[in-house]
Amino acid sequence: MVSSQLGLIGCSLLVVALALLKGATAESYTVGEDLGWNIPPSGSVAYANWAASKQFQLGDVVVFKWTGPHTVAEVTQADFSSCTKSNPIALYDSSPARITLSSLNGTRYFICTEDNHCSVLGQKVAITMGGTGQYTPGDDNSDDDDDWWRWNSASSLTIGTALSAVISTAVIFFLNYI
Repeated sequence: MVSSQLGLIGCSLLVVALALLKGATAESYTVGEDLGWNIPPSGSVAYANWAASKQFQLGDVVVFKWTGPHTVAEVTQADFSSCTKSNPIALYDSSPARITLSSLNGTRYFICTEDNHCSVLGQKVAITMGGTGQYTPGDDNSDDDDDWWRWNSASSLTIGTALSAVISTAVIFFLNYI
């Protein structure tokens, strides 16, 4: 009787652990938010400001959405700086383009390869991963400007991992007494 109750408690703890881990998923970011991946009205500063307001982490997905004649090319830092489009690392020519960030503490560079969209009009963005999670109030365009810390996907993964370890230990302990 006691062992079946302990087994039930152990299974319940496992279900709770899995539910908590489900909340530790990667974020999805639409480049430029309402602007999308289009010619920025204020030049490259629009995408630079957008990217600076985010805390990109391993596993996050960056989504480029556009209408009209655009592309997304991932390029080297040098090609990003000069808007050189002749040797892309990857080229995406249909919207939406979904790119998973798969390297931590690095920067990935993206430009539009159409005409002078990058070189003259500023349609380019650098995505830097592994940030601190701090930002200036108002950066995320939310109505809640009192927050100075934003829980990002990395902090969620850390909490999820810790909870998983604690709950797994408890489940193993209880299952040993069945």
